[in-house]
Amino acid sequence: MKRVDARTLKGFRDYLPEAEVPRQHMLRAVVGVFESFGFGPLTTPALEYSEVLLGNYGDEGDKLLYRFEDNGGRDVALRYDLTAPLARVVAQHGSLERPFKRYQIAPVWRAEKPGRGRFREFLQCDVDIVGEASMRADAECMLVGLQILNTLGVESVEMRVNNRKLLAGILDRVGIETEAERRDVLRAVDKLPKIGRSGVESELQKDHGLDEAACERLFEVLGRPINGREDVQALEALLVDSEEGRAGVTELLELLDHLEAAGVSDSVAVDLSIARGLDYYTGTIYETFVTTHEEYGSVMSGGRYDELLGTFLKQSLPAVGISLGIDRLVSLLSESGGLPERAAVADVYAALFDEDGFGPTCALAADLRASGVGVEVSLKAGRLGKQFRYAERKGYRWVLFAGPDELASGQVALKDLEDGTQRTLTLPEVVSLVRG
Repeated sequence: MKRVDARTLKGFRDYLPEAEVPRQHMLRAVVGVFESFGFGPLTTPALEYSEVLLGNYGDEGDKLLYRFEDNGGRDVALRYDLTAPLARVVAQHGSLERPFKRYQIAPVWRAEKPGRGRFREFLQCDVDIVGEASMRADAECMLVGLQILNTLGVESVEMRVNNRKLLAGILDRVGIETEAERRDVLRAVDKLPKIGRSGVESELQKDHGLDEAACERLFEVLGRPINGREDVQALEALLVDSEEGRAGVTELLELLDHLEAAGVSDSVAVDLSIARGLDYYTGTIYETFVTTHEEYGSVMSGGRYDELLGTFLKQSLPAVGISLGIDRLVSLLSESGGLPERAAVADVYAALFDEDGFGPTCALAADLRASGVGVEVSLKAGRLGKQFRYAERKGYRWVLFAGPDELASGQVALKDLEDGTQRTLTLPEVVSLVRG
């Protein structure tokens, strides 16, 4: 037999149970929030025709597609995100009820340079509303995102919001007219949190031809502190010559009114430097930070993309969504103790006195499972101490075992590995204690 080195591709990784169990625990909570708002699940193929994906992410994004010709000679690519496939689904299935509200949790692939916290395969978790143009849809997506973080126990949350139309008005004021120039400037502005104003100005002057005066006019607006509705309203005077810019101010004010009425305005801040790097955003944009852990970057982001579906339809169709940074949230919650640190997925570990006890123990385990208590039954009989240590390493709190005497009396022994106590109980008593 040929010998093969056991290794993963650079930029890819395995999730062993001790990492995957906490992640799945978090995702179940996330799905619960999605569905509580009325969003339904959607699954799309990992592979799409390349034409479905090309042109949605800018020149840099297109270069990061895993694109190839398959055995049938078709030009295909692994999905770069979950938004372009959603647009294709809505166009292909015209009978979908609108507004179409869906969530999707699935891996995506980007052929970028791997680095700390950056992988070529990672999980995206999106919720979107298609077919509703009002700011009520934008507000609901933001409410979903804030509810998720609240459910997960994340504190000190700030959702920083802006509007691409407002940004377009700022670019009008600076005199940046062509679409290519606008994209370049917005991508540079999007780097503000990483490289600061001086770094962005250097890139704009060196790579994109803006002079010092243009940069000053740009940051005269981007750097304005926005502390409330009045400060947003005041932007209209600065953007008086830009119809698109004024429309952005109007949309942002309406969105803030919805969020204030919903009681979440304390978690929302207007930040004119939020730009979002992807080309398809057309209106509201937002990024979410945990202010006590800014080093994690944005843990949730999204916005409105009303023109993306025009790629597939004869007319544009309004759409807005939000995406969670799953890996960042897992890291943050693990650090703060908000996720279980164990590989065990069942509630109880059932040890074996001897091999003859396997069948009866499986019968006991079946009764417990029927009552809602998960049980992992040991597949190897032997010293109980060794089995206890195995259960402890996997993160179990409860270990159940039943010798001939216990089995005859309809009872079991249950040991609490947290405090070392042990008691003899009936199965209903085990259920009551474990489920607490």
